[in-house]
Amino acid sequence: MYSVTIDTGTTNTRVFVWQDNRIIAEASQAVGVRDTAITGSKETLTRGVQAAVQAALAQAALPPGAKVTYLSAGMITSNVGLCEIPHVVAPAGINELAAGMVQQIIPEVSDQPIWFVPGIRNNDGAVAPENVEKMDVMRGEEVETIGAIAALDIRGPALIIQPGSHSKFIKVDADNRIEGCVTTIAGELLDVITQRTILASSLKHQFANEVEAKFLLQGAHDCAAVGLARSCFSVRILDMFASLSDNQKANYLLGAVLQTDILAIKNSKALNISSDATLVICGKKILKNAFEILIKDDAFFTGDVVVIDDNQPSLSGLGALEIARVRKII
Repeated sequence: MYSVTIDTGTTNTRVFVWQDNRIIAEASQAVGVRDTAITGSKETLTRGVQAAVQAALAQAALPPGAKVTYLSAGMITSNVGLCEIPHVVAPAGINELAAGMVQQIIPEVSDQPIWFVPGIRNNDGAVAPENVEKMDVMRGEEVETIGAIAALDIRGPALIIQPGSHSKFIKVDADNRIEGCVTTIAGELLDVITQRTILASSLKHQFANEVEAKFLLQGAHDCAAVGLARSCFSVRILDMFASLSDNQKANYLLGAVLQTDILAIKNSKALNISSDATLVICGKKILKNAFEILIKDDAFFTGDVVVIDDNQPSLSGLGALEIARVRKII
């Protein structure tokens, strides 16, 4: 049995070809729904998804006449994607996501139908400034969460941490349903601060390339005490008067920015996370390591901390496959 999973985000599209639960080919294109938002046309996105699918299939070299199932998730199901689907309302788990899947043929991408997985949103009520902090949405992270649950045999309650440009913190209940999520723009903030502020010269436009816990924790502690804005300027002070390496200064800044995410996890009304919840950390190695250090340093967190192995195959693809099995598509 062969499957193709398509994961389209804001800026990138990743395609994997699977034989059962094993990846046999993969390809990517630097295109996402941002291209649609900027140009007002879906042409660039469509071409990019098509190119990634064709490249992955060519690499897989499937036998003639092989049956292939196409699955897709992420921002591709938004209003600036290729198949808009309404969010499923939380709490929602694998059954609700399977029931919400939509089939559509997009001939520019494939002559076979593609099954699209919907995203999830926190609630169905009216949003106002007084309650906006309780509201959040996701497209793509829900399949990664289902993939993590399947790969690690997670038993909720748990919090799935997915750091990135837009970091997601996803609460899973005792029935392994997604109860809600919180999003921050920590990654975007880190990029802007490093590249486009007065700190750019202090950091030589470079992010941390490895974690140095002492400086990471100092940045986090200072941010918790005096806030992000002051901690950011402290990077310039360190550059002027202290003998720190570029990586140490970048760690200080990383700790300060990620501390704001720690505050969101602990205090967000969208999560109401308990201190003994299991925490599962996904993402790039340096961010996983940084979050693990910050969480273990914080007395609030008393539950188990699980860090996803770097060699774990695509969680998004695994999740899409699991959801498709519930829908009896594969």
